[in-house]
Amino acid sequence: MLPISIQRVVAAAMLSMSFATGAIAHHGWSWAEADQIELRGTIEKISMGGPHPTLDVATTDDGLWRVELGNPRQTERSGFVEGVAKPGDQVVALGNRSQDPKEKRMKAVRITIGEKRYDIYPDRIRTN
Repeated sequence: MLPISIQRVVAAAMLSMSFATGAIAHHGWSWAEADQIELRGTIEKISMGGPHPTLDVATTDDGLWRVELGNPRQTERSGFVEGVAKPGDQVVALGNRSQDPKEKRMKAVRITIGEKRYDIYPDRIRTN
């Protein structure tokens, strides 16, 4: 049996690792395809809360999609803040779709509302 102080250190390290693993799994791109697509549609719902702001986008041909943006601070740095878009607005989202073909979900690198572009992940954009 280890002394209590060592047990506490080991328990704290294990707890920290579990949080780190969850953050990596959540914030990674491993769930998304490498190729980028452009999704066009109408915003049905906007959520600016964490862990990631999202848009629910109705498309003409492919139904309702969930478009994830960056974390709240990163999304805000792009200029996409509460009030710049509303349900009913037309949107073009550039990003990486889910590898699961049944899942209508995308991680956006750029959002365009009207003539205004919001580069959420500028270093990941593969087109102009």
